[in-house]
Amino acid sequence: MAEAKKIGYGDLTGRVGVEEIRARGVDVDLLIKKLIANAAAEFSSTYYYYTILRMHLAGHEDYKEICEDARLEDRAHWELIVPRIYELGGELPNDLPAFHNGAGCAPAKLPSPPTAVNILTLLLESERCAIRSWSEICDLTFGKDPRTYDMAARILNEEIEHEAWFIELLAQERDHKTIPSGHFRRGEPGEAPYSKNRRFYNP
Repeated sequence: MAEAKKIGYGDLTGRVGVEEIRARGVDVDLLIKKLIANAAAEFSSTYYYYTILRMHLAGHEDYKEICEDARLEDRAHWELIVPRIYELGGELPNDLPAFHNGAGCAPAKLPSPPTAVNILTLLLESERCAIRSWSEICDLTFGKDPRTYDMAARILNEEIEHEAWFIELLAQERDHKTIPSGHFRRGEPGEAPYSKNRRFYNP
């Protein structure tokens, strides 16, 4: 293991938390880039579009509730990611279109026609992209950056659950099959098991 750069007493030009993970083999610049892409996906692509998609699940109150759980958990993911980006010495782009366009997953735009099947398919594929993206972050940080790994693993746990939820709903709606996900009511909206986002819910 390479020796970590020594940050001098009172020195504000470096971060021990960054130098330690760099010494353990983390490509910090790449990690920041991927975290920003994931933050863009969770906020602008997922939270924003999930709001629109939920609104169009007319007549499917059960689907709306599950979509709302996923939507609020993705908002909490954004709240978890942003501080970590700045702790690592990165920052969010000061340009909203550029931020949105740099998202690690394509936006889940409202389909035409906005049927329940088409919406659930988009929700499913969005979760699958998130699983792939967060698995990459876990691979980059496992055994090297405990703080980022813990955050990424908690988010990944919820994304895996979300995929199972939308498989269950789509199987029933499109194929008239039962593929149980193990979904259960979270409690109050935003009460997530891993990202602890209940405090962000504001009805």
